[in-house]
Amino acid sequence: MEKEDAELIFETSKGVKPIMSFDEMGIKDEVLRGIYNYGFEKPSAIQQRAVLPIITGRDVIAQAQSGTGKTSMIALTVCQIVNTKSSEVQALILSPTRELATQTEEVTLAIGDYINVKAHACIGGKNVGDDLRKLEHGVHVVSGTPGRVLDMIKRRSLQTKAIKLLILDESDEMLSMGFKNQIFDVYRYLPPEIQVVLISATFPNEMLEITTKFMVDPVRILVKRDELTLEGIKQFFVAVEKEEWKFDTLCDLYDTITITQGVIFCNSKKKVDWLSQKMRENNFIVSSMHGDMPQKERDAVMQEFRSCRTRVLITTDVWARGLDVQQVSVVMNYDLPNNRELYIHRIGRSGRFGRKGVAINFVKADDVKILRDIEQYYSTQIDELPLNVDDLI
Repeated sequence: MEKEDAELIFETSKGVKPIMSFDEMGIKDEVLRGIYNYGFEKPSAIQQRAVLPIITGRDVIAQAQSGTGKTSMIALTVCQIVNTKSSEVQALILSPTRELATQTEEVTLAIGDYINVKAHACIGGKNVGDDLRKLEHGVHVVSGTPGRVLDMIKRRSLQTKAIKLLILDESDEMLSMGFKNQIFDVYRYLPPEIQVVLISATFPNEMLEITTKFMVDPVRILVKRDELTLEGIKQFFVAVEKEEWKFDTLCDLYDTITITQGVIFCNSKKKVDWLSQKMRENNFIVSSMHGDMPQKERDAVMQEFRSCRTRVLITTDVWARGLDVQQVSVVMNYDLPNNRELYIHRIGRSGRFGRKGVAINFVKADDVKILRDIEQYYSTQIDELPLNVDDLI
């Protein structure tokens, strides 16, 4: 595991000590086998602190950004707490995007392979009939988006009486995407003694409302903000005087950089479509994805990018959270993000688990203030892109 991760400064509730190996956490042998088989050797910093409080039944607030092992932490903890002899749903994980919910389902199935865990992703855009059939046959873990999960509960297909653990993943994003009422509605159907775990990279004030309404004496595992920028990622800016000069700058960069895989972020769906088309016209092979695309198409794009059939993905912030493509080495902000929190999610696409990564920000004259604000907020430094950028990747 990467050195930087272990050195994050945590503000942790009293009595929570990091546990440096999975073997010392009291995890079932079959689940341990699943973890090691999945490729983990030792717990990441957030796993060292959060796994034990979760599996011992405490409510937990964990600040963990993408790339720190949070999806595998979720999978490991739900596999530890479910009883696979029963066919009832015992753990519910809510995520803001369909892709993240599906990824959580996949990792849960992989880590829970030796206990024969049954997990199902309940997400919008997929056939309702498939959900109804899966739930009827019995699943232990449901990973879903709030709207579809609520629908399944109201149809009485998703029985809630045996659910003992609710995990809200990327909870800051769910609140900002307007899922708040649906989350409260789902919670109303759950048993009163339910254990609640909140996982979030940032903690806006709205989060406090959830913690007071849903949680009992939670263990808090918070990272100091100036430790939040991902250590392995070098951050740069390229000054572009006008919007229309960005495209030529991008093409020039592609001539000088060897990219294993890269993600280019735009602030609007329209810009994603425009830039994808323009790059294809200039003989670049790119994938593109945004929230307006049908789910089937989004799945196909993800598959294409994961399997390296394309090296570049152009996307909106729908992709900025939680999705793990190991080979991403470069993130470009064609547009600077609209808020500071999104910046860290975007650049977290590269440098996963301590590998080197580069973030490049295109900055117009009126963006300089936003860039300085990001620097100050995260106590970080974003330098002008040097000519030898290829040596950094």
